[in-house]
Amino acid sequence: MANTYTQLFVQFVFAVRGRENLIHEEFRNELEKIICVLATKHKSKPLAVFCNPDHTHVFLGIHPTISISKLIEQIKAGSSKWINDKSFLSGHFSWQDGYGAFTYSKSQNDSVIKYILNQPEHHKKDVLKMSIYYFLKNLILTLIQNIFLNGIVRFKTTGLRPLIIYISYFLLRRQA
Repeated sequence: MANTYTQLFVQFVFAVRGRENLIHEEFRNELEKIICVLATKHKSKPLAVFCNPDHTHVFLGIHPTISISKLIEQIKAGSSKWINDKSFLSGHFSWQDGYGAFTYSKSQNDSVIKYILNQPEHHKKDVLKMSIYYFLKNLILTLIQNIFLNGIVRFKTTGLRPLIIYISYFLLRRQA
């Protein structure tokens, strides 16, 4: 066969180091354009890009000669260099190690593009859920601390205190 025909569509998701909210609205649009330029330089066609404050979604049509890992390495390195060169932030910017890569068929492109471009609305729902979760978690931890650890309730056996400490640790760890 003389010609090669491919349809390789991949959505990448990658996070700011420490999941910090470092991507600000003032430079978000420009960053998305830079990501598109970087993808195009590497024989890929940007279909949708959205940079949330703490993570980014990039949906690309990829050329078959391009390695997925090499492509995302170049996009992350180039975009973080651009942010640092522009001095948008007082400290050093970097992306977290790793990424998610998800493949789609051509028939799914419209729904993936809609999902990516609808990120602000999608994450508004998450903010409310997380606010309720953190409120309840902090309430439970305060109750545990006041009731069990501050001695309001005394245990004759020492077996329950480590259990309460473990539960507190588990709840705190889920926050990250």
